[in-house]
Order: sequence, then structure tokens, then C-alpha cells
Amino acid sequence: MEKIRILCYGDSNTFGSRPDGLAQRYSDDERWAGVLQHQLGPAYTVIVEGLGGRTTVWDDPIEPYRNGGAYLIPCLMSHAPLDLVILLLGTNDLKQRFSATAQDIANGAGRLIGMIQQSGTGRDGLPPEVLLLAPAALGKLTELAEMFTGAAEKAPRLGKHFQEVAHLYGCEFLDLALEIRSSDLDGIHLDLASHARLGQLVADRVKSMDIQP
Repeated sequence: MEKIRILCYGDSNTFGSRPDGLAQRYSDDERWAGVLQHQLGPAYTVIVEGLGGRTTVWDDPIEPYRNGGAYLIPCLMSHAPLDLVILLLGTNDLKQRFSATAQDIANGAGRLIGMIQQSGTGRDGLPPEVLLLAPAALGKLTELAEMFTGAAEKAPRLGKHFQEVAHLYGCEFLDLALEIRSSDLDGIHLDLASHARLGQLVADRVKSMDIQP
């Protein structure tokens, strides 16, 4: 029996960066995508594509190769066929240097959804399904506060705009900010408990989608 193939496309929280800075990343089993794999079981293959600093569609003049749109299609092609793509991006778009509104950020996510839906990287040349995740709520910004100037005001509006984009593109949606808050150690990255909660939330939603390989 073929396994259901899921791609998790995200930033440092999908990569598994720790808010305490004590190690480069959480282990495979600790990261939310690993929790997702465990919850879904052996009938699924969960593929992790997380990169620290990745944006939806913005070129970063300080950290190159972070434009999520630039790498998305080759990524989809390399992992095809895919049954589901889970998008978790938008936090890095809140950095002051991008001057992006909450609506801009959601529209950036919308561009990625459109690319996936036109990619033909699902089964039999069809597109994979998409689950759009609005980012977790920000915690207390500490050493990253200057880089994310203005983020605390914009972040609470992401869920509304992401939901509108999901409706526009006809894809599944989950607003993580209603359930999960980033660690107060740096305000951006998830702690172990939040990774576990995120993995469980996504697993429950994936199971409800009744995806067939």
C-alpha cells in the first residue's frame, strides 16, 4: 500500500530551532513534524523542509536564499508525488526590513498556495492538497526585538488575513495563534510543549481531511 506523502514547508520552527539557543535544533522526534509523523503512523511519510529565516516571497538583503517562493517549485518536484503540502510561513515576514503589512504577508502565503495548486506535483499530475497554518502568537521579544520592530502590532492580524486567503484559494486552514504562543525566551521560537501541541493539532486536522494516496 502506498503511503500518504506530506511536505512540511516552513521556517526555523519547522527546522526545529530552540528558543534557548543551547543547541542548533530539537531532535527529529521533538520537532512538530516529528510529532505529526508519530501521531499519523506508518501509513504516512512526513517530509521536513524547514529553513531559518525563510519568508513567504521576500528576498532578504541580509540573509540570502530565504525566499520561500524561489525554492518552492524545485522542492515540490524533488519530493513528488505529494498528497499534502503544509505551509507554515509568515513570522519572518514580520521583520521590520520587509515593511510588510499583515495583509501583504497573507497575500505572500497566497502566492505560494497558487504555485502549489498549479504545480502538478501530486498524484497523476494533479496538485497536492494544501493546509495553510497561520503562525503561532509571538512571545516576549527579547534580543530580537529591534529586528522585529512593529511585529507585535501586526502579528495579531495575521490569522484573519490568512483565513481570507485560505478561503480564496479553497484550501484547509488552521490558526495556530489561537492555540500556541512562542517562547518568551526570544519571542519567535517554539518550546518543546508548543512543538508537541502543534504536531497534535496538525495531526488531528490531517486525519479529518481523509486524504487518499
